[in-house]
Amino acid sequence: MRPPKDREYPAQTEGDTLPSQGQEGAMFFPDFSLEQIEVTDGPIKLRRGGSGPPLLLLHGNPQTHAMWHAVAPVLARRFTVICPDLRGYGQSLKPPATSDHAPYAKKVMAKDMVEVMAHFGHTRFRVGSHDRGARVAHRLAIDHPDRVERLAVLDIVPTIEHFERADMKFAMGYYHWFWFAQPHPFPETLINGAPEAWFRAHTSRGASSEDFFQPDALADYLQSARNPDMIRGMCEDYRAAATIDLEHDRESRAAGAKIQCPLLVLWGSKGAIGRWYDPLSIWRQYCAAEVSGGSVNSGHYLAEEAPSEVLAHFEAFFA
Repeated sequence: MRPPKDREYPAQTEGDTLPSQGQEGAMFFPDFSLEQIEVTDGPIKLRRGGSGPPLLLLHGNPQTHAMWHAVAPVLARRFTVICPDLRGYGQSLKPPATSDHAPYAKKVMAKDMVEVMAHFGHTRFRVGSHDRGARVAHRLAIDHPDRVERLAVLDIVPTIEHFERADMKFAMGYYHWFWFAQPHPFPETLINGAPEAWFRAHTSRGASSEDFFQPDALADYLQSARNPDMIRGMCEDYRAAATIDLEHDRESRAAGAKIQCPLLVLWGSKGAIGRWYDPLSIWRQYCAAEVSGGSVNSGHYLAEEAPSEVLAHFEAFFA
């Protein structure tokens, strides 16, 4: 994905509301509210729409809730859909860097999501998730099994499996895992020197084609990329993954803690996950319930590159 360098997109800011029908951007999350709520540690920005059983959608890196723009409105015909920005990303809270990276542990990020759903009265819910959001969702299902009814994860295997199986292909293909995890503020300084160039290079690695990002979604991503606080939060997310998250994952594995709900596993047929791993076989080691799924005709950004296929899987699974 290489957005034209000379094109500027309007970005929503704190307090923005959705445009009405007939205005530019009106088809971006139609009939969804754009809200900010408070959890224990600070604000969470989200979109909410639809009616029916609650469904939480968690985004990946370096994105925001906007990645669900082609999927959420269709799901909202059958579900109450809530799409938050994760802590560290978008317009949600961004704690400072710490030596232990604990504010970005997936346990803490998962707790944010429990509070988000409880804010709207949802004690049990379904979860769809991609990339970094899927790592939060995995921890959410482990730590709060009474909350998660069904879980879908897109284009990942468990974090601990990535690290323990790491080889030359992984190191070269996912080099950013090790770069972002370098001590603060080294990676942040380099990214902040040219955030849009970094974004274009970073997101073109795993995409199956160019220019597939919808303009309003792209505007949200670029607005975040220009924010040094978001870049710090993103790096802290990866630092946590390489440290405190691994400690928690090893503890859970040693205790035999597994996902207790049905699990849907999807990955992009043009991406790395299916080439490097047997995703279903790996996930069956981490789930005590039924595991199903398969590949989608896309690169890494399944919900934006192949939304119809993702919707077909989600509607069948979550129904």
